[in-house]
Amino acid sequence: MLLTRRAFALSAAALAAAPALAQPRGRPVVIAHRGASGERPEHTLMAYRLAVAQGCDFIEPDLVPTRDGHLVARHENEIGGTTDVASRPEFAARKATKTIDGEPVTGWFTEDFTLAELKTLRARERLPQLRPASARFDGQETIPTFQEVVDLAKAESRRTGRTIGVYPEMKHPAYFRGLGLPLEGRVADALKANGLDSPTAAVFVQCFEVEPLKRFGELSRARRVMLVSDGPAPVDVKTPEGLKAIAAFAEGLGPEWPLVVPVVDGALGVPTPLVRDAHAAGLAVHPWTVRAENHFLPASLRRAGGPAGHGDATAVLKALYAAGVDGVFSDFPGLAVQAR
Repeated sequence: MLLTRRAFALSAAALAAAPALAQPRGRPVVIAHRGASGERPEHTLMAYRLAVAQGCDFIEPDLVPTRDGHLVARHENEIGGTTDVASRPEFAARKATKTIDGEPVTGWFTEDFTLAELKTLRARERLPQLRPASARFDGQETIPTFQEVVDLAKAESRRTGRTIGVYPEMKHPAYFRGLGLPLEGRVADALKANGLDSPTAAVFVQCFEVEPLKRFGELSRARRVMLVSDGPAPVDVKTPEGLKAIAAFAEGLGPEWPLVVPVVDGALGVPTPLVRDAHAAGLAVHPWTVRAENHFLPASLRRAGGPAGHGDATAVLKALYAAGVDGVFSDFPGLAVQAR
């Protein structure tokens, strides 16, 4: 259904004004990681719509550019595993091996396609062996642009009467800058065009790289989140000093969830001081990513069904909430809402 000019303006205003989410404290937000990506092919409009129906607060698109400079939602710029490109003979010659963040990657890459060409491809489930039910939706949708994701959030905000935010991640920004396709300005321009260039707008911009977040902060007033994994990271988040350093260029921290609730001998351990120290530095804490499949859970939380069977992800979610986090990423936003 098309929005009228007035309805579009109202939905844009709803997305831009989110005072309840402006501060790092309060009810934890649920961030739909790539949409409801445990149940529909990730980064599709159907995955985002299902996440909204399940009660999420934010939908999360990972952003990569096309050859002609458009931002599209894909977890990686390599799209062999998330589209049908490998079966398309007209694109066979574009298969390549590239070095991305120091690692060789072979496949097909968004930066070698125009948006029009990408729109001819069909999305598919990235983990069909773990998510066969989701794979049944293969081929039904195309790759969405960032604008389409924002438009969906606006329309769903109006339809549901609650604010649905967007939580984009800048993927491999140093790599794309080297190709002459910098992400920071493109993301900033998109937020400005949609009335989201504000520290109180329902938007967070996330990245694993420090300098791109700093550069983005020179172009936009939107809130930034520093992502860190449970391993080597550009900033040591296990010390108050490291967290203070992050607070100088970001409003939030996105740690891999075992940094908040560690796994000890196959079970959930005692929460670390990370949330307390991050809050002391003025940072919101949004850990990632809680998934329901046994494959992704500690041994003590696995249940019957092998790697693809669902275990007790609710225990992880409740432990994170009890640790005082300000939000959580999940491939199963319905579980995260229920646990909250």
